[in-house]
Amino acid sequence: MTRPLLIAPSILAADFAKLGEEVRAIDAAGADWIHVDVMDGHFVPNISFGPAVMASVRGVTSKPFDTHLMISPCDPYLEAFAKAGSDIITVHTEAGPHVHRSLQAIRALGKRAGVTLNPGTPVGVLDNVIDLVDLVLVMSVNPGFGGQSFIASQLDKIAAVRALVGGRDIDIEVDGGVTADNAGAIAAAGANVLVAGSAVFKGGKYKENIAAIRNAAAQARGEMA
Repeated sequence: MTRPLLIAPSILAADFAKLGEEVRAIDAAGADWIHVDVMDGHFVPNISFGPAVMASVRGVTSKPFDTHLMISPCDPYLEAFAKAGSDIITVHTEAGPHVHRSLQAIRALGKRAGVTLNPGTPVGVLDNVIDLVDLVLVMSVNPGFGGQSFIASQLDKIAAVRALVGGRDIDIEVDGGVTADNAGAIAAAGANVLVAGSAVFKGGKYKENIAAIRNAAAQARGEMA
């Protein structure tokens, strides 16, 4: 099954002083999803924002909110992020001992469930949860900061996840250092959802930047000349 190609700009790279305007801008520029990076200063070495901030911008776009929880523990906050407007909630396999329970809880809230692998985490951890997920997120940088360079070894991991997913109705997402220069290789390895922060927001050229990433990935998928 070929999943649709989707571009999910990360609002971590937005100007927080005008976050609503930034979300409207990337929506109008062609974003498919809005990627929301939630950091707690504990699981990762940075703090971003919580459900109240997310809820405050939920009304400015109808695009799906792709909420990536880089927090530990995550279970006590799942309902709050669901109520704040998340469409997809993704948790890290490394953030707690009961990822299976967390995924069950996300689905019980009526949301799509995602699971994330850090660069050093093997694909094998997915074996016993793959039938509970709607999305697998491969981190191509170590989580916690925007603007990092893509870790090339993760291309092999993306391909391994693609093989594990097989014909299941599961999106494969990549987050970290995604640019128009490497989007083709990422898509060729098997990813269909590309998260980009700095590469989308740089220079305020949202439409051009999104189009460049999409076109490079689409070419690798054989979807355009």
